[in-house]
Amino acid sequence: MSTKIAFVCVQNAGRSQMATAFAELARAEHGAEDDIEIVTGGTDPADHVHPEVVEVMKEKGVDLSDRVPKEVTPDDLRAMDLVITMGCSAEGVCPAAWNGESRDWDLDDPDGQGLDSVRAIRDDIERRVDALFEELLATQ
Repeated sequence: MSTKIAFVCVQNAGRSQMATAFAELARAEHGAEDDIEIVTGGTDPADHVHPEVVEVMKEKGVDLSDRVPKEVTPDDLRAMDLVITMGCSAEGVCPAAWNGESRDWDLDDPDGQGLDSVRAIRDDIERRVDALFEELLATQ
């Protein structure tokens, strides 16, 4: 049985896209494609991934330019084992109707920030995803 994880924010155009990309890399690195399912979405999705996010992820060899933000529904979240919000719960706009575990990573929104700030957010997300996978794979 696989573990289902969702990375959720409001626009699905920054933090959750970076977290999803790093999680996909970690899943492949650990050969856990059959063990971990990754979903991402937003409660009010943007039209495109933020350009500053695309740029700093390219520095890590990850191309997000073809990703399209998508909506996540309470029904989607109810099917998850773990829902990770990206700091949007403080804004009161992330849905809280899921049955599994939820965590909030309380990250700044990279939208409109300078590249150095976006890099710091990216690197924080990468560290958190690495720690999450260490935790998940230790219990598999």
